[in-house]
Amino acid sequence: MVPMTSLAWGVVAGLGLGLGLWSMVSVLPRLSRLRLEERLAPHILDISAAARAEVERSGARGLSPLGALFGPAAAATRTALLRWVGGEESVALRLRQAGSTRGTDRFRTVQFAATGAGAVVGASAAGAISSARPVAAAVWPALIVVAGLCGFVACDLLLSRAAGRRRARIAEEFPTIAELLALSLSAGEGGFDAIRRVARASSGELGVELRGVVMDVDLGVSLTGALERMSKALRIPRLALFVDAVVGAIERGAPLAEVLRAQAADARAERKRELLEIAGRKEVAMLVPLIFGLLPLTVLIAVFPGVFILRAGL
Repeated sequence: MVPMTSLAWGVVAGLGLGLGLWSMVSVLPRLSRLRLEERLAPHILDISAAARAEVERSGARGLSPLGALFGPAAAATRTALLRWVGGEESVALRLRQAGSTRGTDRFRTVQFAATGAGAVVGASAAGAISSARPVAAAVWPALIVVAGLCGFVACDLLLSRAAGRRRARIAEEFPTIAELLALSLSAGEGGFDAIRRVARASSGELGVELRGVVMDVDLGVSLTGALERMSKALRIPRLALFVDAVVGAIERGAPLAEVLRAQAADARAERKRELLEIAGRKEVAMLVPLIFGLLPLTVLIAVFPGVFILRAGL
C-alpha cells in the first residue's frame, strides 16, 4: 500500500504540473481574429456600458491562471475590507482636503503595509516577552492583532490630521484672499481675471485651490461650476458660503466687490470668536499645572524650612 505522505506529495506535484501547463497554454496567442465588438469597445467606453462590460470580460480572459482563479476572491475580499473600514469616498475626500496627489488605491496599499508592519512588530514584541518570561499562548495573537490595528488606525489618523490642518489653513487665508479679490474687482477687473491675478500672487493653500479653479475654467468649465466643484471637494463652511454668495452675485448681476468685503468681514469676525473660545479653553487648561504643580511646590518651599527648624530644635 502506498504511504499517505507519498500520495499527498504526488497530488501536490500533479496540481503544480497541471497549473504550469495551464499557464503555458494561456499565454499562447489566439489563433482566431478579434470580433468587431472587441475591437470597438476600448474606443467607446465613455458612452456605452456594454463596451465597458466587454472590456472587463476581455481583461478577465487575459488574466493569468492564478489571476483568473484567485482574482474574483481577492476583489471580493478587498471590497468587503473597504466597506468595513469606511469605503473609498471618505478616503478620497480626506485626500482631496489634504491636497495629496495619492489615489485611494495607493493610500490603501500604504495602510495595509503599515498594518503588516505593525503585525511584525507585535510578533517581535511577543517573542521578546516570551523569551524573558513565560506568557500565555493567547498573548501572541493578541499582540499581533493589536499592533496591526494600531498601524492601520495610525495611517487613517494621520490622513485625517493632515486634512484638518489644511482646512484650517484655508479658513485662515480666506479673509485675506477675499479682500484681495474685492480690491481687484474695485480696480476694474472682471471676476475671472481677479481670481486669476490673486491665484497667481498668493502662495497659500487657498491660492493653490484658486489656481485649480483657473485651470478648470481654461479647460472649458464655467466659473460658477469650477467654484462649486472646489467648494464640494473641500467642504469648508465659510468657503461654501463664499462660493454661494459669489455664484449668486454673478447670476443676479450684484456688485461682487461689496459681497466679497462683507464675506471677509464676516470671516474675520467668526475667526475672532473662535480665537476667544480657544483662549477660554486654554485659560481653563492653564489652571491644571498651576493648581497641581506650582501651588504645591510653593507651599512646600514655604513650609519645609519651618518644619526642618522645628525638628532640629533650633
